[in-house]
Amino acid sequence: MLLSIAGAAACGIWLYLLLGRGWFWLMRDRAAGGPMPAPAPQVVAVIPARNEARVVGNAVLSLAKQQYPGAFHIVLVDDASEDGTNEVGRSTASPELLTIVRGKPLPWGWTGKLWAESQGIQEAAYFSPDYLLLTDADIVHPPNGLKDLIAQATNGGYGLVSWMVRLRCHSLAERALIPAYVFFFLMLYPPAWIRSPRHRTAGAAGGCMLVRREMLERVGGIETIRNQVIDDCALARTIKRAGGRICLELGPDARSIRAYETFAEIGGLISRTAFAELRHSGILLAGTVIGIVVTYLLPLALAFNGNIFGITAWALMTMAYVPALRFHRCSVFWAPLLPLIALFYLGATLHSAVAYWRGCGGMWKGRAQDNS
Repeated sequence: MLLSIAGAAACGIWLYLLLGRGWFWLMRDRAAGGPMPAPAPQVVAVIPARNEARVVGNAVLSLAKQQYPGAFHIVLVDDASEDGTNEVGRSTASPELLTIVRGKPLPWGWTGKLWAESQGIQEAAYFSPDYLLLTDADIVHPPNGLKDLIAQATNGGYGLVSWMVRLRCHSLAERALIPAYVFFFLMLYPPAWIRSPRHRTAGAAGGCMLVRREMLERVGGIETIRNQVIDDCALARTIKRAGGRICLELGPDARSIRAYETFAEIGGLISRTAFAELRHSGILLAGTVIGIVVTYLLPLALAFNGNIFGITAWALMTMAYVPALRFHRCSVFWAPLLPLIALFYLGATLHSAVAYWRGCGGMWKGRAQDNS
């Protein structure tokens, strides 16, 4: 009897997720940006990079090839790299288009990425841009990407436009786990709710964010979020609270080329921010454990026992996961395995909490950025 009640609760959860959470799971492609404003706004792209020699050349080259009619410049901030990131970037674009800034030592109270980003924004001020494109060193942009971002921002009146790019899904670990990374993110931050002024939900994808410089200055600049591990969502939240409009869309033509060849590497990706997402709360962690067990694992167990509620809940979650797999061009046969994938994410979340309590949370590029 109790198991049937729990199974019915799981069905109710999935009906709510499917019908009542902004249709996040449909993974709709972004709408066309519309006409470009005339004259085209001035834009500076800022790329923070630390030991990114493997990927930064492709990222800079994709920006250098932008078919943008307005003034555009790229600022690459080399954050104490030891692998030739500086040289790779310098060989990819001309000095007229690319400025390379050598990062200063990381001060107390800043995360590494935001400190590098702040130096890039300071350098960008010399070009008096209307917009800043904050992008990561592993993102390859389509030739019309900047035009579409600007059109979307200006026609929609957005202070921040962010694209969720297509992540790399080549290795077995990537195909098994990466689509769920985006699926779970959009579940937490439904794009329809982010756009809506009636909802408090605010989120962004840090790999590709176009922000109006005036809006960034109005909220106090990057330094207002200088210690945030989940910096993209923190910036989106700050702008929305200040009355700015924000937008998160799928950008399937933009893609990340960062490779995660092993399950351990993806576990580290999840662990880096998972406990910060829970605001370092043991209560929220316990609630997450219970939620994943009831929402994902219990339906699977009940389904194998022939329980109709378990079978229904498993079918609903399988259906919900299919669009995320298609977005990443992965086989839909991964969809029924979502309960096991969720179990992996739960393990990474628990690891994130332990790392935080041990004083080595948020590990990235040799830096622990989320400590108790």
